[in-house]
Amino acid sequence: MEDQQANKITITPFYQDSVSVRAILPLDENRVWFGGNLGKVGLINHDTPKLATITYQDSLLQFRAIAGTKDAVFVLSIANPAILYKIGFDGIQATAIEQVYFEQHEKVFYDAIRFWDEMDGIAVGDPIEDCLSILITRDGGNNWTKIPCEQLPKTVEGEAAYAASNSNVAIVNDKVWIVSGGAKSRVFYSGDKGNTWEVFNTPIIEGGKMTGIYSVDFYDENTGIIFGGDWENKDNNTGNKATTQDGGKTWQLISDGKGPGYRSSVRFVPNSGGQKIVAVGSPGISYSHNGGKTWTELSNEGFFAIEFVNDSVAFASGNNKISKLLFNKN
Repeated sequence: MEDQQANKITITPFYQDSVSVRAILPLDENRVWFGGNLGKVGLINHDTPKLATITYQDSLLQFRAIAGTKDAVFVLSIANPAILYKIGFDGIQATAIEQVYFEQHEKVFYDAIRFWDEMDGIAVGDPIEDCLSILITRDGGNNWTKIPCEQLPKTVEGEAAYAASNSNVAIVNDKVWIVSGGAKSRVFYSGDKGNTWEVFNTPIIEGGKMTGIYSVDFYDENTGIIFGGDWENKDNNTGNKATTQDGGKTWQLISDGKGPGYRSSVRFVPNSGGQKIVAVGSPGISYSHNGGKTWTELSNEGFFAIEFVNDSVAFASGNNKISKLLFNKN
């Protein structure tokens, strides 16, 4: 990507169907897994979809969380009941599917899933009691355990997480950051793979039903970004984006009152020294080459989520589509 002037971007449709896609897992420049609504889970390989439709009893599940290890892909449904599936993957095609976690509660709503490594993973959901719902696996995803609320920071009434893009969780080495919204916009942090926790305040807009942090990314253990805003006022670009240089303990607003408003997914560009950032949302695609100080609008085509393959290729997903994004220098 180019440093000093606006990038050009080429957006190529990669998969189109009547499905809302908020969770994608790219494998390389030609293959991407996804989880969507209407029970749809699939691997798109060179434009060729290999799809499955997963139901619970007579209901089509909605998937907004996806993650993978070297030999499996995991998809987690939102709402009640929450069901986590492990899909065996031999590198070419799915080999088996099994249920590895089930939770039934009127308030259950899971948002995102990530892995630290081949054995340790985390899934995050809204509070049922007075803490976030956090699942941990230590055996590669075969078994998942919910952390008791006594071991987690307390949430406040009306504080929750957003299942907008499978990106309200970020992982670097043994560290994990989880972001919240609604009544409070905060960052929940563990430096030891989820064994101990603390929580940090942020300057991101809070207090409304749809305000707060929608997405988080860390370039390394110290440099991070949070992004969000007010879903009900997407043009509002005040108090919706901030960065940290101390691992999430403190956050500083960037381009406040300037640059993009609401965005649902933000990612550092790989190999960019933490300077190049792309944020997507239903209003379009935004890019910064200087750590968020200034922004360029690359496209007004709306997407829910973005995940990079390398420093010039990414996949983005949205309503009825997955597209390949090529960032050009010329």
